[in-house]
Amino acid sequence: MAKLYFSYSTMNAGKSTLLLQASYNYRERGMRTVLLIASLDDRAGVGKIASRIGLDCEALPFRPDDDLYAQLKALQAEGDIACAFVDEAQFLTEDQVWQLARAADRLGIPVMTYGLRTDFRGQLFPGSQALLAIADELREVRTICECGRKATMVVRTDQNGMVLREGAQIEVGGNDRYVSYCRRHWDEVMNPEVAN
Repeated sequence: MAKLYFSYSTMNAGKSTLLLQASYNYRERGMRTVLLIASLDDRAGVGKIASRIGLDCEALPFRPDDDLYAQLKALQAEGDIACAFVDEAQFLTEDQVWQLARAADRLGIPVMTYGLRTDFRGQLFPGSQALLAIADELREVRTICECGRKATMVVRTDQNGMVLREGAQIEVGGNDRYVSYCRRHWDEVMNPEVAN
């Protein structure tokens, strides 16, 4: 029975690396996989999943108005899909999360999604909220704070390294813009007036 999986974490935990490794494992055994990535994440180029350690692979870019169930159904008509992988899953819409669930339930395609749980303000992304609500299996991918504790939060910085407390929820960036922290240190950085 196919399932919908959500692997979540903060920035720089290795989600894309895990996705690429899992897809490679299927392909090495002659099984077909489909890789999807949010079209707005063009850091490695549109339609490319890339990890910080240098692995990359072509992927199908999706936009908020794309019907992912219809896309997977059309691709499955061309040949069996052993697994579908979605990177930057936080950028999915709630409708798209349900479309992926239907692909698992009705088409029998396991769907493995990878993304951030919360934004730099500590708020859930809509795609992550829907995945946390309906995914069959949840997996936390861990990374560490500068203090050595598990990092669960992320801050956004400007070009001078100053912490930003306001701004649009979605702003694509990497190590140059985001720093992962444990909850305590995130709170101290975001709310220095109450850190005592």
